Amino acid sequence: VMAATIETLLEEISGVDDPIEELQCLKTALLSIPVSALRDAVSGQRFHVIFSLLNSNQREQVELCVAILERILVALSPVSLVQNYRVELQGGLTHPNDTVKILALTQIGRIVENPDALAEILNNPDILRAVIHCIGAEKIAVPKQAIQSLSKLSHSKPGLDKLFQSDLQKIMKDVMATSDIVRYRIYELVVEISSVSPISLGYCANSSFISQLLGELTGDDILIRATAIEMVTSLAHSQHGRQYLAQQGIMDKISNMIRGAETDSFSSLYLPGLVKFFGNLAIMDSPQQVCETYPAFQNKVFEMALDPDPVMIGVALDTLGLLGSTVEGKQVLQKTGEKFKAVLLRMSQLASSGATELRVRSLDAISQILTLQPEQQTEDLLALTESWFHLLSKHPMDMICNISTQPFPELHCGALGIFTAIATQPWGQKLMISTPSFMEFVLDRSTGQTKEAKDAKFELVGALVCSSTTAEILGSQHYIRLKTYLREGPYYVSAVASVSTEGAE
Repeated sequence: VMAATIETLLEEISGVDDPIEELQCLKTALLSIPVSALRDAVSGQRFHVIFSLLNSNQREQVELCVAILERILVALSPVSLVQNYRVELQGGLTHPNDTVKILALTQIGRIVENPDALAEILNNPDILRAVIHCIGAEKIAVPKQAIQSLSKLSHSKPGLDKLFQSDLQKIMKDVMATSDIVRYRIYELVVEISSVSPISLGYCANSSFISQLLGELTGDDILIRATAIEMVTSLAHSQHGRQYLAQQGIMDKISNMIRGAETDSFSSLYLPGLVKFFGNLAIMDSPQQVCETYPAFQNKVFEMALDPDPVMIGVALDTLGLLGSTVEGKQVLQKTGEKFKAVLLRMSQLASSGATELRVRSLDAISQILTLQPEQQTEDLLALTESWFHLLSKHPMDMICNISTQPFPELHCGALGIFTAIATQPWGQKLMISTPSFMEFVLDRSTGQTKEAKDAKFELVGALVCSSTTAEILGSQHYIRLKTYLREGPYYVSAVASVSTEGAE
C-alpha cells in the first residue's frame, strides 16, 4: 500500500510546476513507514525526479528534497545506490547548497565501504575527484564529511591504490595549495588514513604527505607549528604510528623543542601541544620510559603547574592527571620527591580557589592521582596515596567537603570524584567514618540536584558498596543503607505523604 502511495505521489510531483505541497506529503508518507519496512516500500521506485528538483533557487523545495532523499537513500543497498544514482550523487557534490553536498558525501561514504559498490566508484574516478575538491569548501561541515568518506578508502588495497597511485594524489596536492586551512584538512585526512594500519601508513609515507607534515613542526609560522603538533599527536595514537615517528627521530625533535622553548617568546602558543604529545605517549607506552628518556618533558610539566599562565596550568593539570592515573605513573611522580609535593600543594590551592575551570581540572587531576583499583592496592601504594591525600591540606576531608557544598555543580561533582577515588581504599573509608556527618552527606539525596551530581553521588555509593572492606570499616548499618541506595538507583525519590485540609488556601 505504501509503495503504491509513494508511486502516486512521485507521479503527482512530476506533473506540477510548484511541487511543495506534494513533496511535503511524500516526506510525511516516508516518515510514517517503519525503518524495517522502508526498503520494500522504496525498492524499484525511481526517485530521479526528486534529485532533479534539487536544481532550484527555492530553499524550502531543496530542503524538502534533501529530507526525502536522506530517508530513501539510506534504505537502498550501496550497490543499488551507485548503480542507479551515481550521476545524481556526483552532481550533488558541486551543488551550491551545503546540505546537498553533505547528503551526497554521506552516501558516497556508504558506497566506498562496500567492496562491490566501491568497484563502480573506482572505475569512475570523477566522483572521487569531486569529493577531494569538497575538502576545500568554505564551511567546515562539508570538508569534515568529505574527509570521513575518503578515509574509508583506506580499508581496502584498491581504495589506497586509487587514492595514492593515480592522478588523485596530484589533485590532493593541488587542493592543499589553496590555503593553510585546507592544507591541514588534507593532513587530517592523511593522518586518519595512516592510523588504520601499517600498510595504509606506508602509502601515506611514500606519497610525501607525512614528511611534509613533519617538516612543519619546525616551520617559521608559530600557529602552523602548533597545528602540526596536534596532527602528529593524532598520528601517535596508533602503535605503528609511534614506531614510525620514533624511526624519523620525531620524539627527540619534540623534546629538543621543549628545551628550546625557554628562549622563544612565542613558545606559549605551541608548548602546550608539545607537552600533550608526550603526555599521550606516556599513557600509551610507558610513563617511566618516556619520563626517563625525555626528562625535559617531566621538568616542563612541573614548571607549567607552577606557572601563572592559566593555559599552561590547565595543560599541566591534565597531563599530571594522565600520568598519575597509572601505577607506573604514580611511581614516576613519587621518585621526584619534593618537586611533586610542591606541585600537589599547588593543585590543592587551585582546587580551593580561583577560576572555576581550573578548579574543576585540578579536582579531576587529584582524583586520578589518588585512584587505586582494588587489584593495585599493595601496602606501599596505599601508603603513597594516603600520604598524598594528607599533603593537600591539614584537614583534607574538610577541604573537599567545603568544595562539594559550593553552589557550582561542576565543583560539587569534582569533589565527589575525589571521594570516589578514596572510597575503595581502607584508609579513605576510615577517614569517611571518622568525619562527622560524612555518611549522612553521602546518603542524603537532597544534596546535588542536577543529573550529573546524582550520577556522581551514585558512583561514589557504588564504589563503597563494591569494596570488600566497606562493611567492616563503615559498619553493617551504613553498609545496608548504601546497598539500598544503590538498588534504588541514582534518581530515586521517596514518596512523601500529603494531607489535604478542606477549606485550606
